[in-house]
Amino acid sequence: QVQLVESGGGLVQTGGSLRLSCAASGFTFSSYAMRWYRQAPGKERELVATITGTSGSRNYADSVKGRFTIFRDNAKNTLYLQMNSLKPEDTAVYYCKALRQSYEYWGQGTQVTVSS
Repeated sequence: QVQLVESGGGLVQTGGSLRLSCAASGFTFSSYAMRWYRQAPGKERELVATITGTSGSRNYADSVKGRFTIFRDNAKNTLYLQMNSLKPEDTAVYYCKALRQSYEYWGQGTQVTVSS
């Protein structure tokens, strides 16, 4: 059974930091590219960061570049998102996604709220 379980969200003040985790099970984690998305109230879900399965190549949305870092530990089947210098506009539900060819899996999301 495929599972992606996010954790680490919460309430933080502007300028603070959080580290999100996404624990994967039920598939070969290292073979999948991984992504973080977020969705703020009343807005469409947007791609935040991506990382490939093997080379670990990363890409970021312009809005988070220089503040967020995506990384993975294939030995622990876990994806991370280190978020620094948080802003109120980072408030959203954050989701992880695994994809490989025609296969894709989503987590249930974790809420991040940044107070001003």
